[in-house]
Amino acid sequence: MEEQNTQEKIQNLLTQKAVIKQKIYDNTLEVFNMIKEVLREIEIDYNIKLKGIDKRVKLEYNDRGKYEAEIKVAGDLLIFSMHTNIFEFDRDHSIWKLSYVRDDVMNSYCGIINIYNFLADSFKYNRLEDLGYLIGRIFVNREHHYFVEGKRQMGFLYNNFGSAKIDKQALRKIIETAIMYALEFDLLVPPYDVVKIASVVQLNTKIENAKLQTGKRLGFRFNSDDVLEEQ
Repeated sequence: MEEQNTQEKIQNLLTQKAVIKQKIYDNTLEVFNMIKEVLREIEIDYNIKLKGIDKRVKLEYNDRGKYEAEIKVAGDLLIFSMHTNIFEFDRDHSIWKLSYVRDDVMNSYCGIINIYNFLADSFKYNRLEDLGYLIGRIFVNREHHYFVEGKRQMGFLYNNFGSAKIDKQALRKIIETAIMYALEFDLLVPPYDVVKIASVVQLNTKIENAKLQTGKRLGFRFNSDDVLEEQ
């Protein structure tokens, strides 16, 4: 009898939760493909507007594979990366305050698309020690509802989970907000004490591949509440 109950529970999990997770994966991949389309459109639209200004100041889109895409904006690089797994939120997350989630826990399961900001030169010169930052992440559920968590304006615009479905218009707004944030998030001079000593290996490496560690907030902690504190 106990074995039968176990088999029934496994069957229920496979026919309910597992099926829903597969649906969420399909939705997230569909959204990610829309992101690629929007990135191409943004590249074309802005390069037309920037024509004749400075050939180095332009947008460059690159498809990095099924689950990654990037857009270079002048000296910044935004990388969009879709996670292949489906996630649940911990019980302290504010999402549980929404009746949409409380009424049906299955609405809380989401796929994730991360948005990272790197310096374009970090990849150009193969500076493997350079730092990038997660500036936003897009959550998509089984009903194509979404919300965005992120830094500053990235996280304040989208608190309508359960009412708005994601589409290309919403994605363009998200992407342009991410671009704006990256352009306003400047590279700071690292504190003197952090870089006052360098080894022969570091300098030889720098000469060969410019690999001294660089990041937009080198020497500072990049906190979730966007407060920059000196280490």
